Amino acid sequence: MVLLDKPFVSDFLQKTLERNSYPVIDTHLPKELVSTKALKLISEKEAILMKQQDEDLLIYSNSENSIAWIEKNLPFSALPEKIRLFKNKITFREKIRDLYPGYFFRGVPFEELGNLNIAEIPVPFIIKPAVGFFSMGVYKVDHRDEWPETLKKIRQEVLENQQAYPKEVINTTDFIIEEVIEGDEFAIDGYFDKSGKPVILNIMQHIFSSGKDVSDRLYFTSQKVIRKNLKKMEQFLSEISRRTEVKNFPSHIEVRITKEGTIIPIEVNPMRFGGWCSSPDMAWYAFGINEYEYFFNRQTPDWENILKNRNDKVYAIVILDNSTGMNGRDIAAFDYDKLLTGFRKPLSIRKANFKEYPLFGLLFCETDNEKSPEITNILRSNLRNFVKPRVLNN
Repeated sequence: MVLLDKPFVSDFLQKTLERNSYPVIDTHLPKELVSTKALKLISEKEAILMKQQDEDLLIYSNSENSIAWIEKNLPFSALPEKIRLFKNKITFREKIRDLYPGYFFRGVPFEELGNLNIAEIPVPFIIKPAVGFFSMGVYKVDHRDEWPETLKKIRQEVLENQQAYPKEVINTTDFIIEEVIEGDEFAIDGYFDKSGKPVILNIMQHIFSSGKDVSDRLYFTSQKVIRKNLKKMEQFLSEISRRTEVKNFPSHIEVRITKEGTIIPIEVNPMRFGGWCSSPDMAWYAFGINEYEYFFNRQTPDWENILKNRNDKVYAIVILDNSTGMNGRDIAAFDYDKLLTGFRKPLSIRKANFKEYPLFGLLFCETDNEKSPEITNILRSNLRNFVKPRVLNN
């Protein structure tokens, strides 16, 4: 069954739900979030009973906003405990500490960041909310003298964004400080089946504009990305499964691979694939894989046959985060048409309410390679040339 929640339900997900008649829990949100009238809605009471009768019943949510519903209504199941384990980065690091005995991390309450003895923290380091989403509140500190300005930015960002998502998704009560993991970064969509075996549905590489960049601006996938990383990612996820005993669990997992080939997890996002229905739509564009159907049908992709029939193009998700330095409320409009002129083959543009969320939207595109000018240009852009400031009346 499916839990739909804010901020967004894509047309692709709506059509998948309608075509397959997957039961959707009738909270007050589905009718608000979807345009189709053909969903198979079930009551909350019925959903709870179904899970009580079958612990292996599969549940997927498009958004971590629904974690609160699971915590409240399914306390008898294994789900709340597993969600808390993965969602809290400090708890998760403790669980896998033996895999990375030399890895430095420390949890710090938000109110104590101002009293942090920065001389005790090895640099460079990354600081971010222990429970977070979309790179909000994430900063890299290369030198200790950067800390006062970084702390100022964290406090300001917490103030601006604490109303955008519920505390189960972003909780700025605690932060985690951890050493910088040098290497290539990847995001994995997949699930752990009823025996705990990992099933990978997509692998995307996350690229950055510079060593200081920690944004989520761009992810891409291709035949090459899948072929090069599939086996070692499966082995890594098997280790995670053994330590967490997770089953029947969809996840969006972010990792880095060091130059020595060690895979180190950044975070495991529970109960969903990519946020804002991003990477599931991308898997369809790139490989013809419907991640939702694979999960609910308990299928494993036949990657050899899938890749044999795909082209050598690169498929990218451009996350149009508000990097303008302007508050969304001070922006009158975003010029999506102008943005699209910079891409040879845009596949879809998804607009977001930038006054409510620190995001203008998502762009899906096909390109020749990840180093093409259209990719490097959007990576470096602060997007100011696409916005029209709101005119203030005197």
